[in-house]
Amino acid sequence: MKLQQLRYLCETANQKLNLSKAAQRLHTSQPAISKQILQLEAELGIPLFVRNGKRITQVTQPGHTIIEIARKMLQEAENIKKAAQEYTHEGGGKLTIATTHTQARYALPPVIKQFTALHPKVRLTLRQGSPTQISALVTSGEADIAIATEAIEHFHELIMLPCYQWNRCVVVPPDHPLLSAKKLTLESISQYPIITYDFAFTGRSKINQAFEYRNLTPNVVLTAIDSDVIKTYVELGLGVGILAKMAYDPLRDQNLRAVDASHLFEPSMTRIGISRNSYIQEFIFDFIEMFAPHLNKATVQAKL
Repeated sequence: MKLQQLRYLCETANQKLNLSKAAQRLHTSQPAISKQILQLEAELGIPLFVRNGKRITQVTQPGHTIIEIARKMLQEAENIKKAAQEYTHEGGGKLTIATTHTQARYALPPVIKQFTALHPKVRLTLRQGSPTQISALVTSGEADIAIATEAIEHFHELIMLPCYQWNRCVVVPPDHPLLSAKKLTLESISQYPIITYDFAFTGRSKINQAFEYRNLTPNVVLTAIDSDVIKTYVELGLGVGILAKMAYDPLRDQNLRAVDASHLFEPSMTRIGISRNSYIQEFIFDFIEMFAPHLNKATVQAKL
């Protein structure tokens, strides 16, 4: 049994049994993956996949069990490399952060500036996606930590570290009638077309819940995964925007005005997700504490 065989096995499962995609991801050929998996099955004495001719159609019951164990073994192999790096590349290493656009654009810049000043030899990579996508990157070992608000808590392989609460504002053009209202209400917002986040992003469920509780049906005419895209279409007059308060900057967004909407929606919690089986390097502890000062090394280790 070889780690390479386990890697081929797990990537085939990750790519939903598509050997071509697995081969592309692993920079090898489809026949090479098939050969190694067949050799692994012969050594174990059980089939890991159901086949129709040469085509893999599903994972067998023992295959599910072995893939789960193989993923843990590959994670431990990666942990060995990370532990060795702390001694062989003192002060260096690699940190991959999977996060959403809003966090990358508005919450992370000052933290990353502080981190790179403290750890100039650490190579930093940001990978953006939906909360589900970035959580999957951490569970697969492709990223070290995930930073998001929605969906991350549904991944039981991740340890959840609460960072900070945030709420929303409504953004409109400078001459919009909502600016003259005595008090912003959901009823007044629902009179206009709404532009906000895609359902999987940045606290969208809290927005839906608020309208549903008041038996209102908002006219959502456009959704986006990017706060800047939302603001662009609000500037064009297509509707009023509902977005994270951190995403509005009066100096940058001079063609927009913001109205606080924190009294209308439940606050959301941004969390950091870490794989339960990962080895946490010292500089990762530093990054977490910079992002959320209450999460020092001792606190994180207690969670782990």
